[in-house]
Amino acid sequence: MRVLALCSAGVLAVSLLVAGVPAAGAVPADDSRSVTQNGQPIRQDVRFATYNASLNRSATGELVRDLSTPGNAQASAIAEVLQINRPDVVLLNEFDYVPGNRAADLFSRNYLGVSQNGKAPLEYPYVYTAPSNTGVPSGYDLNNDGRIGGADDALGFGMFEGQYGMVIYSKYPIQTESVRTFRNFLWKDMPGALLPDNPATEAQGDWYSAGELGDLPLSSKSHWDVPVSIAGRTVHVLASHPTPPVFDGQEDRNGRRNSDEIRFWSDYVTGGGDASYIYDDDGAAGGLKRGERFVVLGDQNSDSLDGDSLDGSIDQLLGNKLVQDPLPSSNGATEASALQGSANAGHRSDAQFDTADFEDQSAGNIRADYVLPSRTLRVTASGVFWPRAGMPGAELTGIYPFPTSDHRLVFVDLTLTGGRQR
Repeated sequence: MRVLALCSAGVLAVSLLVAGVPAAGAVPADDSRSVTQNGQPIRQDVRFATYNASLNRSATGELVRDLSTPGNAQASAIAEVLQINRPDVVLLNEFDYVPGNRAADLFSRNYLGVSQNGKAPLEYPYVYTAPSNTGVPSGYDLNNDGRIGGADDALGFGMFEGQYGMVIYSKYPIQTESVRTFRNFLWKDMPGALLPDNPATEAQGDWYSAGELGDLPLSSKSHWDVPVSIAGRTVHVLASHPTPPVFDGQEDRNGRRNSDEIRFWSDYVTGGGDASYIYDDDGAAGGLKRGERFVVLGDQNSDSLDGDSLDGSIDQLLGNKLVQDPLPSSNGATEASALQGSANAGHRSDAQFDTADFEDQSAGNIRADYVLPSRTLRVTASGVFWPRAGMPGAELTGIYPFPTSDHRLVFVDLTLTGGRQR
C-alpha cells in the first residue's frame, strides 16, 4: 500500500536469529556464487535487494496470526518472489515489527523455508529487526487538526506500534555489536532541516511547536546501519523507509520530512564534517569513515522527476559522488505504464525504471525503491522483478488488487573481493 511504515516504541529491542542446518533441498548459503582459491583473494558474488512487501496488517497480532501457518496466500506469493530472485541480503519494508523477532521468524520458517510452487526454499541464518517510530504516540497534535491521538499524530504514521516496520534477512553474518540505529535522532538537529511552515503565520518553520520539535524524530520508521561480513570485508547495509510525501496540506510536512530522511543517508555516507551533527541511539556521533563499503536499501518514496516528493529529494543520494546508481529496470514496468495510461502518460521519468504501481488517475507508477551501492563496489547486474503480462512470474505482481504488493523487488548484483585466505 502507499502509506509507509512506522513502528514501535519502548526500549530498543534487537534480535538476531541463527538458524540451524538448511532444510533438505535448500540451496547452499551462498547459492554457489563464491570463488575461493588458497592464497588468492576471495571473490564473492552477492545479490542485494529491497522489497516493500506490504506485509503490514491493520491491528496488533494479525501478522503473527497470518504467518503462524503456511496457508496465507499473500505471504506465500511474497516468499515465491524471493525464492525466484534469491537475494543474499534483502530488506523487507512494510513488515510489521513484533518484539522477539516472532513475525520475522515465522515468515522464515513457514514461508521462505518452504518451497512455493516448486521453487527452492531460502534459508537466512541471520535476521535483523528493531523497533521503529510508526504508531508510537507522540502526545501532541502533530497534524494540527485540534485533536491529539491516532495514526497521524504518532511519531511515525501508524495505527499501532510496529505497523509498517522492516526486517533484514542475510546469508552472511551480521555484526550485531556494531549496528547503529537512529530512531531517536531529532529532526530539528539536522542543520538546515526543512521544517514545515504554518501557512497561517509569517514565521518560518513554525508548524511544530518548540515542545513538539523537542520530541519529534527525523525518521518516520528508523534508519539502520547494519554491518554485514562478506568475503572478509564489512559492507554497511543502510536501511530506511522515508515517509510518503503526501497525506498532508499546504505545509507539506510529509514531503519535507521525506526529503530530509533521504538527505540523512547522503550526509552519513559522506562522513566528516557533513555528518558531524549525526548521533545514533547510543549517543555515538558522526557517519561512515572514508572508504567504507555500503549499500543503501529501501523504499525512498521519491522519484527524480515524477510523483509528489520535493524537487531534488532523491537526487541528494543519486548525485552523491560516493554513490552509484545501477539503474535497475524491467520490461514489465514499461508495458504497465503504456497499458495503464492516465497519469503515466504525462510522466517524465523513463518507465522502465519504475518500481511501484500506484493508482493511475493522479499518481501513476514511479521509481520509489532503491539499491544504491558505494562506488567502491563492483556492480555486475541489476533488475526489477516486474515480468510482462503472460510471462512466468507475472501472476505474482499482477494488477490491483495485487497478489503481493504494489511495489516490486529491486536487486543489484555485486562482486566483492576480500583479503587473502588464511
